[in-house]
Amino acid sequence: MSTVYDCGRPDTRSAGMSAAKSALKAGRLVVLPTDTLYGIGADAFDGAAVASLLQAKGRGREMPVPVLVGSWKTVDGLVYSVRSQTRDLIRAFWPGGLSLVVEQAPSLAWDLGDTRGTVMLRMPLHPVALELLREVGPLAVSSANVSGQPPATTVGEAREQLRGSVSVYLDGGPAQQAQASTIVDLTGETPRILREGAVSTGDVADVLGVTAESLSTQ
Repeated sequence: MSTVYDCGRPDTRSAGMSAAKSALKAGRLVVLPTDTLYGIGADAFDGAAVASLLQAKGRGREMPVPVLVGSWKTVDGLVYSVRSQTRDLIRAFWPGGLSLVVEQAPSLAWDLGDTRGTVMLRMPLHPVALELLREVGPLAVSSANVSGQPPATTVGEAREQLRGSVSVYLDGGPAQQAQASTIVDLTGETPRILREGAVSTGDVADVLGVTAESLSTQ
């Protein structure tokens, strides 16, 4: 059985946060609002919970789950080496709609799928998401939809697709940007845009001091 909590009201928001923390600690799934789209989340360090997330979405391990963090400082414990380019992009766009693919710290005891030693990180710009992340730590979070279906921009759309596979639904209102984050791959010799979304390629290029053309995946 799943429950929807209206995070626009202080009393139900508090109850929702408590329920979400308990669910995540117990290895269950939570839907949460972010600034880009709604996400389905699990404890990033609970491999069984991450496997349940992939199953709920109908997705395989070949598409590993990104990780959301609640603080810049968290990145230092998750990344093998934080380059100056990574710091520059974090300062410019976090919290916000930019996801960064980086080499993960080899000591991390998690299983997000077939990551090949990398992890995609983002700090979302949404008060509900940030509060939850700061209380429970990094979460494995993917878009709150069944694979191949439209991503959810409201809690209702998420619940219609995911139903009872999720224990707690946190309703933070319609997603502000209603589009996916931009993904920058920082694992190679030069940065690459893997997907343009909430942050423009031009804005990323300006921060890195490169041309927009150089960021192309071609």
